[in-house]
Amino acid sequence: MMHPPVDREYLFETLADLIRINSINSSLVPDGAGEAEIAAYLADALNDIGLEVSSHEPQPGRISVVGRLAGKGGGASLMLNAHSDTVGVEGMTEPFSARVSDGRMYGRGAYDMKGSLAACMAAAKALVESDAPLEGDLLVAAVADEEHASIGTSDLIRDCRVTGAIVTEPTELEICLAHKGFIWVEIETHGRAAHGSRFEEGIDANMRMGRLLSRLEELEQELRSGRQHPLLGPPSLHAAKISGGSALSVYAENCKLQIERRTIPGEIEGQVVEELQAIVNHLSREDPTFKASLDVLFSRDPFEVSPETAIVHRVADAALAVLGKPPPLAGQTPWMDAALLSAAGVETVVIGPSGGGAHSREEWVDLESVFCLAQILARTAVNYCCSN
Repeated sequence: MMHPPVDREYLFETLADLIRINSINSSLVPDGAGEAEIAAYLADALNDIGLEVSSHEPQPGRISVVGRLAGKGGGASLMLNAHSDTVGVEGMTEPFSARVSDGRMYGRGAYDMKGSLAACMAAAKALVESDAPLEGDLLVAAVADEEHASIGTSDLIRDCRVTGAIVTEPTELEICLAHKGFIWVEIETHGRAAHGSRFEEGIDANMRMGRLLSRLEELEQELRSGRQHPLLGPPSLHAAKISGGSALSVYAENCKLQIERRTIPGEIEGQVVEELQAIVNHLSREDPTFKASLDVLFSRDPFEVSPETAIVHRVADAALAVLGKPPPLAGQTPWMDAALLSAAGVETVVIGPSGGGAHSREEWVDLESVFCLAQILARTAVNYCCSN
């Protein structure tokens, strides 16, 4: 098989262009720029390198861009997936500078994940310029809103059917075979408001939430010491936000607690709800005045792919050729769009560059790792899209 050469200068110039564009997710930050400007740039850039371009707008201003390199037919199709949105820039001194120092490029999104997006584009450019004999189609998907609700990838799954996908979230060039899911749950304890001097009339919802918190801490300890995933470790739980009461001299009528429960492969939403409801039911049996309600706010499934899957083998072979050694097989704790693609029946794996500072005040990506990633993606596309 041929090995398309990657244009290093194009790769780093494109990455700098992407970092300089404000694409803060407007669902996270009210005045965030969103993806409109970066989508326009991407559409032009993907068209310039010879891809057939389409834009997808599941919500106004929330735009994903897809570039398609059509194959000759008969082979597996492959999506290179990266998100174009970023989190906010509060506290950053140079969020859009794309400054380069000691082999690193700095700026919001450099690591998470505009370095990956630039690598996807450079890989596609290499394939076009080398006239790679692809049988299946190659798609470069620059998706919106991954940092919030992943409406970009959720939307594309319906329109862009592919055999395999590489989600290029940063992994330090390790091959990620699994990541955790999460479930957000709100529990509200219900009391009875009364003047603070009339204990015989009031029922303190905050005090009752304290009982629940004590039981949740016990559950969290049980989760950590229970079933472990070989790549991800145990599931976990934490009490993220709590609020209750109206005034110092009033018994709290209600108290709300928001919980995040991180899940591992094999755990499902219903199971998590049952374990939390069991705590509520037990406390209600202990004290008839304990009343609480439970509501699931949002959930995302965990992800896992077999190391024997074709896409994993192709990425591993390409990484070995580029890096000169077998890449580690690993798991990642954050959630990724890989779970959505996998659930849609697309064989999916994750690999991305090295760096640091995701969601923090100083973010950077290692440029050599971005170049290696682009080479890995190009090699993988040649091998995967020429297979049945």
